[in-house]
Amino acid sequence: MNVRRRLIPTAAVTAVTALGLGTLSACSTDSAAAGNTDKFDVVASFYPLAFLAQEIGGDHVHITDLTKPGQEPHDLEISAMQTAQLQESDAVLYLKNLQPAVDDAVAQSEIKTKIDATSLTTLEKHGNEVGGHAAEHDDHADEELAGLDPHIWLDPVRYAQVAAGVGKAFEKADPDHAADYKKNTAALVTKLNALNTRFKDGLTNTKTKVFITTHAAFGYLAERYGLTEEAISGLDPESEPSANRVKNLEKMAKADGVSTIFYETLVSDKTAKTIAADSHLRTDVLDPIEGITSKSKGDDYFQVMESNLKALRTALGAR
Repeated sequence: MNVRRRLIPTAAVTAVTALGLGTLSACSTDSAAAGNTDKFDVVASFYPLAFLAQEIGGDHVHITDLTKPGQEPHDLEISAMQTAQLQESDAVLYLKNLQPAVDDAVAQSEIKTKIDATSLTTLEKHGNEVGGHAAEHDDHADEELAGLDPHIWLDPVRYAQVAAGVGKAFEKADPDHAADYKKNTAALVTKLNALNTRFKDGLTNTKTKVFITTHAAFGYLAERYGLTEEAISGLDPESEPSANRVKNLEKMAKADGVSTIFYETLVSDKTAKTIAADSHLRTDVLDPIEGITSKSKGDDYFQVMESNLKALRTALGAR
């Protein structure tokens, strides 16, 4: 099947004021302790990478998540003091070009172990899906990565490849605990492979293959499971959608048997609900898992991905 994508570039979002280093629940204390602990100190740029680090590192690691729960990761700004705190850590795990402030801080840092998740798997362009991320930070963008979709963690197969690379990096950087890192990585990859199988089986027989999202984050997921993502990003989440876009969505939804517009947890649902009302569609959550909050349908990556699968099966009319 030829997977069609009709995507609008993501709009630039207003940057938030500088925030302190966030912490990952149950595996980090506070930002002052970002380094110099008696464990292998890892700074992770946002939740999907902090989750990998915790699953792989277990009790041997102390993790600091640069992005606070509930903060949109693309908006992250960090201070000079926080950049200096990176120097105190043993490793930094980040995804190049997703958060320019982190890229700059890592470039200035002398941390020996710098783990770029984009180097551990393959990235692709998905129409204009990530145009907003690249365009709004054009001065920072790495030429080779500009325009490539960064949302690799929403494809369990690519996420497993990143996990394997992170595990090897931990083994090399902290050889005293290499055996445990290897064991934990293998267990995590097994769980991700099983998740991939559940998605593949669950989305094989559906009435439609098209789904609509407000955030163009699901290109890899759509490609992996033979689906088509229709992204309406490019509109300010707080503004009314254009009459022309609503009309086009209404025509597309009717032609492709779409029943649902998905919104996410970290931004306003106003756009999705406005379009849904105008085009007589339902709304539901499809979470890009850029952070876990009280609004998330699950306590961790796996639980939220299972919720996403359930929502997709309902919206697509899975049999």
